[in-house]
Amino acid sequence: MLPAVAAVVALTALSACANGSGLRVEGAEPPPPSPSPTLAFGTTGPAPRSTPVAAVDLRQVRVKLLADRALPAYSRKVLANCTKIERCLSRGKTVDVMHSGTPQQIVLIHTVDMFVFGYFVIAVEPSGLRSIWSQKVDQPTITASPKGDLVVESEIFTIDDPPCCPSGRRVEVYRWAGRQMTKVSSTDQ
Repeated sequence: MLPAVAAVVALTALSACANGSGLRVEGAEPPPPSPSPTLAFGTTGPAPRSTPVAAVDLRQVRVKLLADRALPAYSRKVLANCTKIERCLSRGKTVDVMHSGTPQQIVLIHTVDMFVFGYFVIAVEPSGLRSIWSQKVDQPTITASPKGDLVVESEIFTIDDPPCCPSGRRVEVYRWAGRQMTKVSSTDQ
């Protein structure tokens, strides 16, 4: 009788740990849902399947920019004296202005006190990083339009503004024209 009572107690204790279906089958859970395809800026269908682009390494961006002979003198001075990369460069949004299906990284250049005075659009290619465009603007806000154009809003000074505080805004729209960015429109507000 004692072995039968021990068996009933053991079965009762083990059944308390069950998941409700009576039988546990390993690996029987349904697979997690696959992510839905996303649309790249400027396209009408799913983006081509490829490995996701990792965020660009700002140290590599700095080296690439300093090697560019066309880099403006003030930008060169800031980057050359920059001992901590995050004090002079930061990542902005990713965009697909080239309509390649592979996003490009916007990299902002700024002073130590985070005053942004320009940006670069960096393409990640098999051969490495490539600066495809740059612009000197104060405190820009950069977005991509549904068409894949680059919309740049920046602060501008009006006649009566004190040196600390620009009150105007400029909105410029740029479009990739095969090999370069071209200005489509510009509006001062």
